[in-house]
This record gives sequence, C-alpha cells and structure tokens, in this order.
Amino acid sequence: MASSGVNVLRWSALGLGVFYGLYHQGKISAKEKLDQINRDYERKASLINEAKAAYMKKTMPQSSKTESGDIITDPMDPRFDLEAYLTMKQAGEK
Repeated sequence: MASSGVNVLRWSALGLGVFYGLYHQGKISAKEKLDQINRDYERKASLINEAKAAYMKKTMPQSSKTESGDIITDPMDPRFDLEAYLTMKQAGEK
C-alpha cells in the first residue's frame, strides 16, 4: 500500500492537470473566437469595398467611361473627365 505522502502527490498532480487542461482549453477557445471575429470583419470589409467600387462605377458619368466601362486616363482625349479620374484615384488609395 502506498504511503499517504504519495497519495497526496498523486491527487495534487491530478488536480493540477485538470486545472491546467481547463485553462489551456479556455485559451484555445478564446483564440478561436477572436480568429472568427477577425474573419467576419475582413469579409465584411471586403464586401464594403466591393460595394463602394460598384457604386463608383455605377455613378460615374458616361462621358468619362470607355465602352468597356474603364475611365479614360489620357488627358489628351477629348472625352477625358478630370473629376472621374481623380475619384478613381481616390477610391484606389483606400
């Protein structure tokens, strides 16, 4: 039969192992929640940026667009629209 000192040591080790397991699982769960929050934020930010780009493309004057929908960037072109060009540059920086 084991002495009482050995039993105390065994039960102490078991208790410490259980508490460490709970602590470690809590850290893992918190990290996963934070990662999920960050993924959701990034997804929403990308959707907002896509919507902004679509809105800018939709609201640009037709005279400043080419047939493919791109902005004319050649200042010598008679259809060149400085405001649309600057708006595109500003949207690209954000």
